[in-house]
Amino acid sequence: MITALITYVIDPAKVDAFEVYARAWIHLVNRMGGTHHGYFLPSEGANNKAWAMFSFPSLAAYEVYRSEMAQDGACQRAYAHAQATGCILSFDRTFTRPVLDGATVEELGL
Repeated sequence: MITALITYVIDPAKVDAFEVYARAWIHLVNRMGGTHHGYFLPSEGANNKAWAMFSFPSLAAYEVYRSEMAQDGACQRAYAHAQATGCILSFDRTFTRPVLDGATVEELGL
């Protein structure tokens, strides 16, 4: 599994517009074979940072999604919304490998 972690710098005056974008992409990623883990919007602290996480079974599956996404009309409308509103100032995408299960210290030999 591969999980994309996206850090956004957003316009603090346009958080509502960013939330519309976020809700669209949660649906789109799930529809296109991924598992979206949600968007995390400012509440306390920095008012211009937001995060998103979504997973695909493999890097190859993610690449298929990227290819299909480029041709998908709904995806293009979501991108157009972000551009028209100016809610996203910049973003950074990092790929991670999740650790999702725990173990006792005894099981781990600690």
